[in-house]
Amino acid sequence: MPRFYCPCPLTVGATLSLPEHLAHHVQVLRLQPGATLTLFNGEGGEYTASLTSVERKRAEVDIKLFSPHEVELPYALTLAQALPEGSKMEWIIEKAVELGAAVIQPLAAQRCVVRLAGDRAEKKRAHWQAVVSAAAEQCGRNRLAAVAAPLDFNRWITQQDLHKRILLSPRGTQSLSDWARHHPPQALSLLIGPEGGFTDTEENLACEQGALMLTMGARVLRTETAGLSALAALNAIWGEM
Repeated sequence: MPRFYCPCPLTVGATLSLPEHLAHHVQVLRLQPGATLTLFNGEGGEYTASLTSVERKRAEVDIKLFSPHEVELPYALTLAQALPEGSKMEWIIEKAVELGAAVIQPLAAQRCVVRLAGDRAEKKRAHWQAVVSAAAEQCGRNRLAAVAAPLDFNRWITQQDLHKRILLSPRGTQSLSDWARHHPPQALSLLIGPEGGFTDTEENLACEQGALMLTMGARVLRTETAGLSALAALNAIWGEM
């Protein structure tokens, strides 16, 4: 059944004109009146709808049923990812959504090649949020992960945060998996460095601010691998339910 993120109020019994981009998607998929589809607006749960009409740049549905179905993790995971080169961030965000991350926090670290500010930062953030929506449609999540505004690493690490922060680094003396086996499921922020990693100064500052330095094992992982491996490891050890 096709799933669409529809950022508008959804009510059982209502007839809804789909936003233009969704109407276009319906036409691309060649859906016909009578087709059944799933809609969600990010506020929780999902709606079963029946396509009633398809016209050029326009499509209408009748909303039939609501289901409170959720597939969210019972613990909130934030991926604090230093900005990587090229289009790696899009791939990281897409996969992090599939693995259940609740928040993506882009960070500007000293070794980051990519620098974002002003309008460019806001355009990137809007694009990344669209990546989140598409990934949620695909993986069955009915709530959207939030993409926070990019922040300088030093500014972010010195903010007060109720979540425990875990810095993944080859300098760590304990593995994330070993730590997780001895601690209950809980909200966490995972700090991932850019290509070349965080500097020693940044890592030391993070530890001074209460971050726990852990490792992903004997092999040094790429920036686009480390965070996703950590999310998958926590899901496997702590479970998803």
